[in-house]
Amino acid sequence: MYQVQSQMRSKEAEKKRAFLTLEELREVSDDTNTYKSIGIILIKFTTFSTANSLRHVSNFISPLRGMFVLEPKSAMVEEQEKKLKDSDAAITSLQTSKEYLEKQLTEVESNLRELLQQDPGLTRQIMSMNVQ
Repeated sequence: MYQVQSQMRSKEAEKKRAFLTLEELREVSDDTNTYKSIGIILIKFTTFSTANSLRHVSNFISPLRGMFVLEPKSAMVEEQEKKLKDSDAAITSLQTSKEYLEKQLTEVESNLRELLQQDPGLTRQIMSMNVQ
């Protein structure tokens, strides 16, 4: 149940980001340059050196942060609309799962109460257990 609730919060945040981004995109003109963040890119550098008649190869990986790529506004709008639609679908599905799990939990609690009411000896035995 907690996992479903966590996923729902994540999708709600994703939906809100997409909605706010769409609002901002709709306010700019169609000929405005828009840039999409592509996160961190790792670039591999290979260096060769010779010292004492030995050939040495060194590999370095360097992160380049804050990389952006130029995208047409229409592509950005389309991508955000898709994120909004996908988030809505995921939230609906997760809500259905949450309701099912809540119903199952209620049934299990009810069955457990009924079982304990039918057998008072079992109730006393459970209550006397030492939980560590």
